[in-house]
Formats: sequence, C-alpha cells, structure tokens
Amino acid sequence: MRRAIGLALAAVVAAGGVTACGDDGGSGGSGGKIEVTLVQGMAGEEFYETMACGAKAEAARLGVKLSVQGPQKFDPTLQTPIVNSVVADKPDAMLIAPTDTKALIAPLTQAKSAGIKIILVDTEVEDPGIGLSRISTDNTKGGEAAAAALTKQIGDKGKVLVVSTDPGVSTVDARVKGFEQAIKASHPNVQYVGVQYSHNDVGSASKILNSALAKDPDLAGVFATNLNSATGAGSALQQAGKLGKVKMIGFDAGPAQVKQLRDGVVQGLIAQLPGEIGAKGVDQAVAAVKGQPVTKSIPTEATVVTKDNVDTPEGQKVLYKAGC
Repeated sequence: MRRAIGLALAAVVAAGGVTACGDDGGSGGSGGKIEVTLVQGMAGEEFYETMACGAKAEAARLGVKLSVQGPQKFDPTLQTPIVNSVVADKPDAMLIAPTDTKALIAPLTQAKSAGIKIILVDTEVEDPGIGLSRISTDNTKGGEAAAAALTKQIGDKGKVLVVSTDPGVSTVDARVKGFEQAIKASHPNVQYVGVQYSHNDVGSASKILNSALAKDPDLAGVFATNLNSATGAGSALQQAGKLGKVKMIGFDAGPAQVKQLRDGVVQGLIAQLPGEIGAKGVDQAVAAVKGQPVTKSIPTEATVVTKDNVDTPEGQKVLYKAGC
C-alpha cells in the first residue's frame, strides 16, 4: 500500500524468496529493446491508470518498450481475448492483473508456453507455477487496517458488515479475510455480521445495505472493499438518513473515493501504491528477460487516509490519478 500518516499501516517491505527467471521459459533478452505489455484489470480505472503511469515511467528510465491494454470491465471474459492477442504479439514479458483466480489460468499457461515472462501485478491466479514474480498490496493487512479504522470510528462496539464484490478475486478476498480475522481476534465487543457480495454493482450494494439496515437497524459500521460497494452502500445510508451515523471505511483512493471522503460518505480510505506496483513489475520483467534473479513475492504498503490527513503532502502523495 510508507510513511506514517494518520492511521498508517506498518510498512511491509520484506520481499519474498528469489527464484531464477528461467522458470517461465523463453530465451531472455535477445539484444534488441525489451518489449513488455501491461494488461490492466480494467482500462480507465484510476488504480490501474496510476499503475500504468508507474510502469511507463520505469520503462522509460530503463529503455523498455511498454504497451498497455485492458478490458472495459473487470471481467475475465473480456480480459482473456486481450491476453490471447498479447500472446500472438509475442512480447518478451507480460505484466497482468488477472480478473479471476481460476479463469485466467488457461490463457496465461499458453502465454508461459510461448516463452513470455509472466509477472502478476495486483491480483493473482491459483496456479503457483504462473507468475515469476507476484507484486501486490498486502491486502490481508489492508483488511486489518480497515478493521482498526472502523472499530475506532464506532467506539469499538456494535455490529459491522462487509460489502464486497465477488468471491474469487484474490485482492478483495484477502481484504475480507484480514478484516474478519482482526475483528474476531481483537475486538470482542464488535459483532461481525458477515460479508455480502454486490457483484461490483452499485445498485446491488445499495440493496444489500437496505436489507442489512432492516435486519439490523442498530448497524454501527460497514467496510466496503471497493468503490462501487461504497457508492451503493453510501446511497442506501443517505436514503435511510444514516449517512455519517453508520460509519464506513472504503478501499482505494481515486478521485471518486476522495470525494466520498470529503462528502462524509466514508470516514476513511485504505490507499494502495499502484504506481509502485507498476514500476516494480517492470523491474522484475526486465530482470526475467535478462536472465537475472527475480523476486518471487513483493508486498507493497497501504495507508489509511482520513479527512485529517487527505490534504497533507503525505496524503496527497498516495491519491490515485486518472492519467500521467
């Protein structure tokens, strides 16, 4: 997800084990300019655009030819044809944020068989043989940070709900896991009422909150694992006259999330470091192509952004951007 600001997370900078880059096959650098393709989880989304900016800056520094592609929705049926097209183009390496832990295994296996070095950024697949390096926020710790922030907001007592996207997306699954574990382990007076899935749909998230408020009118807090979940939940809270009364922590720090923070829809945001993820992805891809050691796992940090720190220099540094 760095420096301490507000409720900053402890830095997670220790990298995982080192592995030889030849695991994914391929001939390595052949003397020409290294070609790398970044396949985003979703084109135009500020998290992935900030990641692309970090990758582009690092590629320019290293003299790497970088292209960026991504589906219009976070959807494996839309991302898979893009991966197949990249395989046909045969770049030296591919950075990819898989949109499903299982559905992308087959196309990425084909890419690996074609000798393309695969670096996973942000999200992962279940097959441990895919991805010479896996670079992402420590989302479990991000969920733990959300639990700490939310329980502080509600006075460490009351009922809390998680609204997530879909099971099977590695990042949000880890956020939910971290949140659940932290609540159960460290907050005995907080009652966790479970997780419900909005399928990344604003309307569905709103319906979930309406039903939750009907069932538990004393609901104290909500952890929304992404923007659409927070948007829908916030709409329901506003309609019920409980905006700001039922506290909410969101994830990510794009312009829309920051507006939610300023408007009081959420009381805190868990900000990641997508630009750093993109830059480190390029570094690992280049190392793999050149036959140099590659770091198998690289966790990045997260920070809690609140109204108190969003306008500080440190807070501004972690906000996402729509373009470079």
